[in-house]
Amino acid sequence: QVHLTESGGGSVQAGGSLRLSCETSGRIFRIRRMGWFRQAPGSQREPVATFNMQGDPNYADSVKGRFTISRDAAKNTMYLQMNNLAPEDTAVYSCNVDVLSPYAGNYWGPGTQVTVSS
Repeated sequence: QVHLTESGGGSVQAGGSLRLSCETSGRIFRIRRMGWFRQAPGSQREPVATFNMQGDPNYADSVKGRFTISRDAAKNTMYLQMNNLAPEDTAVYSCNVDVLSPYAGNYWGPGTQVTVSS
């Protein structure tokens, strides 16, 4: 089994920054994809920033140039640095890992709230 735990959410004013962390339990050797998703009230969950199988980052157009996804394999932790936050970034942010081996499956963290006020 793989367990994900997010941290770093909170409330900031527009233009501020936050860094989200996602720690994974257990050592994962092969993944299909891992990254960050968000869901705003009344909206569907959408990808924000992800790594593909080759480790290449992909970003939603709305966050390009403002958000940076990174990963520290030694700490089993993935990060999302969010700069120049805007009210439309307000959402619950969840980390996701689509694992190939071991413990194949698609895993989600419980989510962390990010609120940006104008």
